[in-house]
Amino acid sequence: MYKILIPLAAASALLAACGEQDPVNATQDAASVPVGQTSAMTLGANTVDGYITSAAMGDMYEIRAAEMALERSQNAEVRALAQLILDDHTAASEALQGIVQSQQIEVQMPTELDERRQGLLDNLRDADNFDEVFIDQQVAAHQEALTLHKGFADNEDAPELAAHAGNAVPKLEAHLEQARALDN
Repeated sequence: MYKILIPLAAASALLAACGEQDPVNATQDAASVPVGQTSAMTLGANTVDGYITSAAMGDMYEIRAAEMALERSQNAEVRALAQLILDDHTAASEALQGIVQSQQIEVQMPTELDERRQGLLDNLRDADNFDEVFIDQQVAAHQEALTLHKGFADNEDAPELAAHAGNAVPKLEAHLEQARALDN
């Protein structure tokens, strides 16, 4: 397991910005950002197996977070974003599974979230300020997803997967733009 040490000053600033969220959960969410970006830039964007696993895991997290937002949020704009995320990531997940099957790619598709993303969902579930935490997580998750998909979109060894990655980028950019607008 990777451990990330955040300098005390940075942790204090993160906690101050997190409002009502439990300080431990806020720190875990904040620490998840560089881990996700690093993973997307290295493993995910460089190998077929890494891309498929990372993309599938990202879609799974997005779908579950969006479902939770549709259950818990009372904010119409947050709910609209959640519905868009749910629709687009469900379609992307199905398309990815179709490519894996049609190309007979031997990769174990994840069926459960990894520890990091499950922790994000747990933190979201426990948040008193649900909408804020949801939006913050969506900004980070979509930055990570964009890094992953843009990094794999020019892969010449797997043209169908590269096309899938490239096709995902505009939708991910739209999700990120909407999440950032709600964050302001």
